[in-house]
Amino acid sequence: MFKKSNNKNTTLNSTEKSIPRDSKPMEPPSNSVPSIISSDVVVKGNVSTSGEIQLDGTIEGDVKSKNLTIGENGTVKGKVTADDVIVKGSVNGSIVGRNVRLEKSAKLNGDICHQTLSIEAGAYIEGNLSHQSASTNPAPGNATKVMSANSDEKKEEKKDGKTKDLVDRL
Repeated sequence: MFKKSNNKNTTLNSTEKSIPRDSKPMEPPSNSVPSIISSDVVVKGNVSTSGEIQLDGTIEGDVKSKNLTIGENGTVKGKVTADDVIVKGSVNGSIVGRNVRLEKSAKLNGDICHQTLSIEAGAYIEGNLSHQSASTNPAPGNATKVMSANSDEKKEEKKDGKTKDLVDRL
Protein backbone atom coordinates (compact mmCIF):
# COMPACT_ATOMS: atom_id res chain seq x y z
CA MET A 1 0.00 0.00 0.00
CA PHE A 2 2.79 2.46 0.92
CA LYS A 3 6.15 2.48 -0.78
CA LYS A 4 9.39 3.91 0.45
CA SER A 5 10.74 6.57 -1.85
CA ASN A 6 14.19 6.16 -3.23
CA ASN A 7 14.54 9.92 -3.55
CA LYS A 8 17.10 11.05 -0.97
CA ASN A 9 16.50 14.80 -1.58
CA THR A 10 13.47 14.98 0.67
CA THR A 11 15.00 17.10 3.45
CA LEU A 12 14.31 20.81 3.69
CA ASN A 13 17.28 23.12 4.02
CA SER A 14 16.98 25.63 6.85
CA THR A 15 17.66 28.46 4.42
CA GLU A 16 14.62 27.57 2.28
CA LYS A 17 11.37 29.21 3.24
CA SER A 18 8.24 27.12 3.56
CA ILE A 19 5.98 30.10 2.87
CA PRO A 20 3.81 29.66 -0.20
CA ARG A 21 4.85 31.80 -3.14
CA ASP A 22 1.29 32.91 -3.82
CA SER A 23 0.33 34.88 -0.70
CA LYS A 24 -3.16 35.90 -1.80
CA PRO A 25 -5.90 35.50 0.81
CA MET A 26 -7.72 32.21 0.54
CA GLU A 27 -11.01 32.28 -1.33
CA PRO A 28 -13.65 29.86 -0.12
CA PRO A 29 -14.82 27.28 -2.64
CA SER A 30 -18.10 28.20 -4.28
CA ASN A 31 -19.80 25.17 -2.71
CA SER A 32 -18.43 25.65 0.83
CA VAL A 33 -20.72 25.35 3.84
CA PRO A 34 -21.06 28.19 6.36
CA SER A 35 -19.23 28.22 9.66
CA ILE A 36 -21.91 27.67 12.28
CA ILE A 37 -21.67 29.17 15.75
CA SER A 38 -24.38 27.43 17.75
CA SER A 39 -26.60 28.95 20.43
CA ASP A 40 -24.55 27.63 23.38
CA VAL A 41 -21.27 29.17 22.12
CA VAL A 42 -19.88 32.49 23.37
CA VAL A 43 -16.87 33.90 21.51
CA LYS A 44 -14.89 36.64 23.26
CA GLY A 45 -12.73 38.24 20.60
CA ASN A 46 -12.83 39.12 16.93
CA VAL A 47 -13.95 36.65 14.26
CA SER A 48 -12.79 36.88 10.64
CA THR A 49 -13.38 34.63 7.63
CA SER A 50 -13.47 34.92 3.87
CA GLY A 51 -16.54 32.69 3.80
CA GLU A 52 -19.98 32.60 5.40
CA ILE A 53 -21.01 32.57 9.07
CA GLN A 54 -24.32 31.44 10.55
CA LEU A 55 -24.43 32.90 14.08
CA ASP A 56 -26.86 31.53 16.63
CA GLY A 57 -24.61 32.15 19.64
CA THR A 58 -22.86 35.26 20.95
CA ILE A 59 -19.79 37.08 19.68
CA GLU A 60 -18.30 39.74 21.96
CA GLY A 61 -16.05 41.39 19.41
CA ASP A 62 -15.93 42.44 15.78
CA VAL A 63 -17.05 40.15 12.95
CA LYS A 64 -15.69 40.26 9.38
CA SER A 65 -16.93 37.87 6.72
CA LYS A 66 -18.22 37.68 3.18
CA ASN A 67 -21.73 36.66 4.29
CA LEU A 68 -23.15 36.81 7.80
CA THR A 69 -26.52 35.57 9.02
CA ILE A 70 -27.38 36.36 12.63
CA GLY A 71 -30.13 33.98 13.76
CA GLU A 72 -32.98 34.88 16.12
CA ASN A 73 -30.89 33.80 19.13
CA GLY A 74 -27.65 35.28 17.76
CA THR A 75 -25.97 38.32 19.31
CA VAL A 76 -23.03 40.48 18.25
CA LYS A 77 -21.52 43.01 20.64
CA GLY A 78 -19.17 44.80 18.27
CA LYS A 79 -18.77 45.94 14.67
CA VAL A 80 -20.11 43.80 11.82
CA THR A 81 -18.45 44.04 8.41
CA ALA A 82 -19.68 41.81 5.57
CA ASP A 83 -20.85 42.00 1.97
CA ASP A 84 -24.23 40.46 2.77
CA VAL A 85 -25.71 40.76 6.27
CA ILE A 86 -29.01 39.25 7.44
CA VAL A 87 -30.03 40.10 11.01
CA LYS A 88 -32.74 38.17 12.82
CA GLY A 89 -31.16 38.51 16.27
CA SER A 90 -29.45 41.45 17.98
CA VAL A 91 -26.47 43.65 17.21
CA ASN A 92 -25.04 46.15 19.66
CA GLY A 93 -22.63 47.98 17.38
CA SER A 94 -22.35 49.19 13.82
CA ILE A 95 -23.01 47.28 10.61
CA VAL A 96 -21.06 47.98 7.41
CA GLY A 97 -22.31 45.97 4.47
CA ARG A 98 -23.16 46.06 0.82
CA ASN A 99 -26.56 44.37 1.25
CA VAL A 100 -28.12 44.60 4.71
CA ARG A 101 -31.44 42.98 5.63
CA LEU A 102 -33.10 43.40 9.02
CA GLU A 103 -35.91 40.94 9.63
CA LYS A 104 -38.86 41.53 11.97
CA SER A 105 -37.12 39.95 14.98
CA ALA A 106 -33.96 42.09 14.56
CA LYS A 107 -32.77 44.46 17.30
CA LEU A 108 -30.04 46.92 16.36
CA ASN A 109 -28.43 49.54 18.59
CA GLY A 110 -25.89 51.12 16.27
CA ASP A 111 -25.28 52.61 12.87
CA ILE A 112 -25.73 51.01 9.45
CA CYS A 113 -23.62 51.87 6.42
CA HIS A 114 -25.06 50.14 3.34
CA GLN A 115 -25.55 50.10 -0.42
CA THR A 116 -28.92 48.37 -0.22
CA LEU A 117 -31.05 48.13 2.91
CA SER A 118 -34.17 46.10 3.61
CA ILE A 119 -36.08 46.48 6.89
CA GLU A 120 -39.09 44.32 7.74
CA ALA A 121 -41.92 45.74 9.81
CA GLY A 122 -41.26 45.03 13.48
CA ALA A 123 -37.47 45.39 13.38
CA TYR A 124 -36.04 47.59 16.17
CA ILE A 125 -33.40 50.10 15.08
CA GLU A 126 -31.78 52.88 17.04
CA GLY A 127 -28.92 54.54 15.21
CA ASN A 128 -27.91 56.28 12.02
CA LEU A 129 -28.37 54.99 8.50
CA SER A 130 -25.95 56.05 5.80
CA HIS A 131 -25.96 55.04 2.16
CA GLN A 132 -22.71 54.34 0.37
CA SER A 133 -22.42 54.26 -3.38
CA ALA A 134 -20.72 51.30 -5.05
CA SER A 135 -17.55 53.25 -5.81
CA THR A 136 -17.14 55.61 -2.86
CA ASN A 137 -16.92 55.54 0.89
CA PRO A 138 -19.92 56.72 2.91
CA ALA A 139 -20.16 60.42 3.61
CA PRO A 140 -21.00 61.28 7.24
CA GLY A 141 -23.37 64.04 6.09
CA ASN A 142 -25.61 61.45 4.39
CA ALA A 143 -26.64 59.82 7.66
CA THR A 144 -30.28 59.53 8.69
CA LYS A 145 -31.15 59.26 12.38
CA VAL A 146 -33.58 56.41 13.08
CA MET A 147 -35.48 55.53 16.22
CA SER A 148 -37.65 52.44 16.11
CA ALA A 149 -41.41 52.80 16.15
CA ASN A 150 -41.57 49.70 18.35
CA SER A 151 -40.63 51.62 21.50
CA ASP A 152 -43.18 51.84 24.31
CA GLU A 153 -42.35 55.43 25.10
CA LYS A 154 -43.23 58.64 23.30
CA LYS A 155 -40.51 59.96 20.97
CA GLU A 156 -40.34 63.51 19.64
CA GLU A 157 -38.36 65.14 16.84
CA LYS A 158 -37.78 68.87 16.35
CA LYS A 159 -38.01 70.01 12.77
CA ASP A 160 -38.16 73.66 11.63
CA GLY A 161 -38.63 74.82 15.24
CA LYS A 162 -41.78 72.72 15.71
CA THR A 163 -42.13 69.55 17.76
CA LYS A 164 -43.53 66.58 15.90
CA ASP A 165 -44.75 63.34 17.50
CA LEU A 166 -43.10 60.28 15.99
CA VAL A 167 -44.63 57.59 18.18
CA ASP A 168 -47.54 57.78 20.58
CA ARG A 169 -48.14 54.26 21.84
CA LEU A 170 -49.69 53.29 25.17
